[in-house]
Amino acid sequence: MANFEYIALDAKGEETTGSIKANDEADAISQLRKSGLYPTQVVAAGKGGVSGNAKRRAKKGQRSKAAKKGGLGGRVKGKVLMIFTRQLATLVDAGLPLLRGLSVLGKQEKNRNMAGTINHLADSVAGGATFSESLGQHPRIFDKLYVNMVKAGELGGVLELVLIRLAEYQEKAQKLKNRIVAAMVYPIIVIVIAVGILIFLMAVIVPRFERIFAEMLGDKPLPQITQFVIGISRWIQDKWLILLIGGAVVYAGWKVFSMTKGGRRVIDRWKLHMPVFGPVQLKSAISRFTRTLGTLVTSGVPILQALNITRDTAGNVIVSDAIDKVHEAVREGESVVAPLEASKIFPPMVISMVDVGEETGQLPDMLLKIADVYDDEVDNAVDAMTAMIEPIMIVLLAGIVGTIVVALFMPMIGIITEMNNQG
Repeated sequence: MANFEYIALDAKGEETTGSIKANDEADAISQLRKSGLYPTQVVAAGKGGVSGNAKRRAKKGQRSKAAKKGGLGGRVKGKVLMIFTRQLATLVDAGLPLLRGLSVLGKQEKNRNMAGTINHLADSVAGGATFSESLGQHPRIFDKLYVNMVKAGELGGVLELVLIRLAEYQEKAQKLKNRIVAAMVYPIIVIVIAVGILIFLMAVIVPRFERIFAEMLGDKPLPQITQFVIGISRWIQDKWLILLIGGAVVYAGWKVFSMTKGGRRVIDRWKLHMPVFGPVQLKSAISRFTRTLGTLVTSGVPILQALNITRDTAGNVIVSDAIDKVHEAVREGESVVAPLEASKIFPPMVISMVDVGEETGQLPDMLLKIADVYDDEVDNAVDAMTAMIEPIMIVLLAGIVGTIVVALFMPMIGIITEMNNQG
C-alpha cells in the first residue's frame, strides 16, 4: 500500500487536508468518501501533491500569464463548453482525479481561449481552491447555473453525476438553440435575397427599360402598372441615401428601445405572442425554464437559489417576472402553481403537471419530463412554422417579381405589335 495526500471537503463544506494509505487513487477516494469526506484532490505522496501546493502557488502567476497569452478571459462558443463538460464528466466518472482530468483536457483542447481557461482552472484547484470557486473566476464562460451545480455536486460528493447532468443539459439546450436558429435563418436568408433581387431590378433593369420605352414610344402613355413600377424605381434612385439613413436610424432606435427596461418587456411580450414565430418562442422558453429548474433542483441546489438562477437565465423578461413571483410564493411557503397560473404564460398542461409533481414530491422529475415534452413541441412548432413560411415567401416573392415583369413587358408587347403592323 502507498501513501496518498488529499484535499477534501467535510460535510459542512470546509476544506481539510491529510494523508491516507491505499492501494491506488481510486481506493483512496473510496476510503475518503466512506469516512464522510468529499475529495477534490488525491495525489500519491512525493509526486507534487498537497505538499507541493506551495510550489504550485509560486508557479501559478507564471502559468496564468501564459494562459492569458493563450486567450484567457474571453467567451467561448456553447458547443466548445458543451464538449469540455462532456469530456470532463466522462473522465471523472471513469475514476480519474479532477486535477488530472483538467490537465489532460488542457493539453488536448484546440480552442486557445478554452485551453487557457482549463489550465487556469487546474492551477486554481492545485492551489487548494475548490472546483466551483475556480469556475467562479471565469463568469464569462461558466454562468451561475454551471458554478452552483458544481458546488452542489462537491458538497454532496457526487461531482461526477452533476457533471454528467450538466453535459446532458448543455447538449439538449444546444440542440434546441440550433433548431430554433436554423428555423429563423431560413426566412431571413430568403428576405435578404428577395430584397437584393428587387433592388437590382429597380436600380438597374427598370431604368434601362424606361429608356427603351422613351425611345420607342415617345409621348405615348404607358400602362398604369408600368408607370407605378417606374415611379417606384425613380424614387429608389433619388432617395437611396435617405433610405439608408432611415434604415440606420430605425435600427439604432430599435436597439436603444430594446435596452430600456420597458422596451425589453414590450419586445419580449411581443415575441411570445407574435404570429407564426410566437409559438416557437413560447415553447422554447417553457422548455428552458423547466429543464434549468429541474436540473438544478435534481443536482441538490436549494429551490430558492435554483429559482434565482433560473430567473437570471430565462432569456425573456416576461418569463423572468413569472419566475420571480414563483420565488416569492415559495419563500412565503406557498404553492408554485398559483403564480405560474397567474402569469398566463404557461399552458394548462404545464400547470397541471407541476401541480401533480408538487403534490407527489416529485417536482424535479416532473419538470424534466415537461422539458422533454416541450423539446418535442418545439420541433413540431418549428416544422409547422417552416412549412407555413415557405409557400408564403415563395408566393410573395413571385407576386412582386411577377408584377415587375408584367409591368415591363406590357409596353414591349405594344411596341412589337406596332412594329408588326408597320411591316
